[in-house]
Amino acid sequence: MKNAFIFFACILVINVLPGCRSTKKLQSAVSKKDTVVIAANTPVIDTAKEIENILVNIKKNHIDFKTFSAKIKVDYTDNRGRQPDVNAFVRIKKDSIIWISINATFLNIEAFRILINKDSMWILNKLEKKVEYHSLDYLEKVAKIPLDFNTLQDLIIGNPVFLGGKIVNYRTTENRILISAIDEHFKNLLTLSASDYLLERSKLDDLNVAQNRTADLTYFDYENKQGVNFSTLREISVAEKTKVDIMLNYKQYDFNNGLSFPFIIPKNYKPK
Repeated sequence: MKNAFIFFACILVINVLPGCRSTKKLQSAVSKKDTVVIAANTPVIDTAKEIENILVNIKKNHIDFKTFSAKIKVDYTDNRGRQPDVNAFVRIKKDSIIWISINATFLNIEAFRILINKDSMWILNKLEKKVEYHSLDYLEKVAKIPLDFNTLQDLIIGNPVFLGGKIVNYRTTENRILISAIDEHFKNLLTLSASDYLLERSKLDDLNVAQNRTADLTYFDYENKQGVNFSTLREISVAEKTKVDIMLNYKQYDFNNGLSFPFIIPKNYKPK
């Protein structure tokens, strides 16, 4: 159970279709077994000008903010099966602090409180009355994907991650644009809606065959609030040696309100 809570905090993870679309419909366009190979019958249009236009429109949908807060219902399934649901309360000061309170709904108590800055993280384990300190590379160890502060921040907010500087191909269908990108870690197949360039899916495949990490991020139920297109329902599947599936349901969220980040370590908590 502890690993489930901490995993969520680390990969909160991890941006992840407008409400009337189903996952099944999306998978008919791009199978979950696909990597960067796209349907052979899709016409190829691959000019520098058109790629630049796509990147400009992706940038237009990039969510910029000063602060962010959210209440998120989390469904978590690992190799042991479905785990008890939790609620996560998240606060972010852009490029500075990520604060997460994880509440065990079946116990009706706060189980963990986590504070992350640019290079470190602290975990208050309120179930065991312990405190843990880690350097930020602990994120990658637990989440099984390379995460730094900015990547984690984008994952929570819903901005594209691991897009890289190299777009190797793109193709279009009637309703979607599919982009193949490569960075230092992953091949990334992104699916965008053709009408508004909103991110629908990001399929990551590790360039290191020995590690063979994969992540599948799907974004549903966009709504526009305060001029921001925001995905309120996201599915995340991460696999290396084992597989973890997470559903994030953003019940509440706000941008640019005044926030506090309370994090007091009680004297009776033991370091771990």
